[in-house]
Amino acid sequence: MRRKKLIWIIPAAILGMALFAFIGGEVVKLLWNWLLPPLFSWRQIAFWQGLGILVLCRILFGGFGGHHSYRSNFRRRVADRMADRMADRWGHMTPEERERFRQKIRERWGFDPVTGEGNAH
Repeated sequence: MRRKKLIWIIPAAILGMALFAFIGGEVVKLLWNWLLPPLFSWRQIAFWQGLGILVLCRILFGGFGGHHSYRSNFRRRVADRMADRMADRWGHMTPEERERFRQKIRERWGFDPVTGEGNAH
């Protein structure tokens, strides 16, 4: 039973991708030809050029998917690593070192140590 289902899913997926590519290229072509020639006196484009623009935008900007990009995963890993390192350093500080650190942060960012409010610069 599972093999029969797979036989129909693969052609349907290929057809769906081809339909998406056709509709996407056609939409880009129509929007380009509707907006840019009258506004900027640019030439009209054909379907294949519209599809190329769609692919180029996908490569440059990502999108169209619910997955996380490499960059967002990388940023999250870097932020987690920085938080771990800071927690480790904080755990090894004496209470006096912690207070000195807090004071330096307050001075650096303009917070009044008594009221906790920022100074106007």
